[in-house]
Amino acid sequence: MFTDWRQWARRHPRTVDVVVAVLLWTFAVFSSTLTNARIVRAPSLAFALAAAVPPVVLLLGHRSYPRTMVVVTTVLGGALGLMGSSIGFDPSPSVAGAALVALYLLALRTDHRTATLYTAGAAVALLIASAAWGGVPLLRPDQVGLVSCVLLAGAVGESVRSRRDHLTAVEARAELAERTREEEARQRVSEERTRIARELHDIVAHHIALAHAQAATAAYLLRSKPDQAQEMLDQLAGTTSSALRELKATVGLLRREGDPETPLEPTPGLARLPELIASFEHTGLAVSVTVEGEARPLPPGADLTAYRIVQEALTNVTKHSGGATASVRLGYSRRLLTLTVSDDGHAPPTTGTPGYGLIGMRERALSAGGRLAAGHRADGGFEVTTELPLEALETAEPGFHGADHGDGRGNGRRNHHGHDHGDDHGNDHGDGRRYDHGDDEERTAR
Repeated sequence: MFTDWRQWARRHPRTVDVVVAVLLWTFAVFSSTLTNARIVRAPSLAFALAAAVPPVVLLLGHRSYPRTMVVVTTVLGGALGLMGSSIGFDPSPSVAGAALVALYLLALRTDHRTATLYTAGAAVALLIASAAWGGVPLLRPDQVGLVSCVLLAGAVGESVRSRRDHLTAVEARAELAERTREEEARQRVSEERTRIARELHDIVAHHIALAHAQAATAAYLLRSKPDQAQEMLDQLAGTTSSALRELKATVGLLRREGDPETPLEPTPGLARLPELIASFEHTGLAVSVTVEGEARPLPPGADLTAYRIVQEALTNVTKHSGGATASVRLGYSRRLLTLTVSDDGHAPPTTGTPGYGLIGMRERALSAGGRLAAGHRADGGFEVTTELPLEALETAEPGFHGADHGDGRGNGRRNHHGHDHGDDHGNDHGDGRRYDHGDDEERTAR
């Protein structure tokens, strides 16, 4: 009910102003009939007309001139009390009712300092004026009551304003929190979509490229060497089955509820590198693998990243390079794995819009806390070099790139102080390759 009344008051502010003005006038006129808390006389016409002035002035100017209204209604209240004492009634706070309402409205609409100054000034002014009403000593009970009403009006206005400001701040914080939650949810959805798209691209591109090569080889051998063609078709069936299994695992992840951290099943890593190399060798691509340094386990995220980068790089070799051989080098240093995939193909450099393969490899490397370089080699062929931390991203020492400088090929040199030094003190290798840190454009379409 109270809420409904407040809503009605907000919709009809002028009506509320008129009602308040009438009530103030009524109380002032009624108080003129009292002496010693008893009705002893009829209202005076002159006093009744004079008592209408402060509420009318307040009604007309409190919205536009709240400070001025406090001063004017205080003066008029003092004059009205002096007039009342001349006709024999005991002045009461009702003669300064318009000043009390003006103080309340001022405290409601201004700051604490302004409200305090005007409230104190009105209290002092009315206290002095009350002494002249009957020539009585200061601090009589009725005077104390008048001053208390003035202070109470300012305090109530200040309290209402503080509560309103607090509710406004709470609503603003709640709205900000809601917007923040929505933005974070959209960002998580976008990141998840990107991750799934990258995973699907790696799976589909790899298996489709292998299937295409195997199908083309089988068609070539079908008439002249049917036995080898049949073997190739069997491998093609295995390739498509593997693709279906990985697609089912990835798409099945989208259907799981209540466990957003569930990893892809199966999650490949460098332990399955021999199987991956064998799948490419079945298409006629010769791949050599070299391991430098002591092999160490990688964090799960970096392990998957390393596998997918090798997979995508070798897939690009089969699609773009036209070369017959490729090499994979794994260089282990104290804190880094340097992964290099190169080929001896002689396909001309591709220009134009970069493909999603290199973009996906770069994003994978960055997400694992590493970096990636890709470009054509000066002596022919293409090379992809990736550096990945051997420690989990949240526990790895900051600035590992500056402490472990290799030459991008797993051949870093270490001096007697324990620091690695190489020829990669910058980002550009001088042979067309550039490390990507997330803000560089893709230099080569692949």
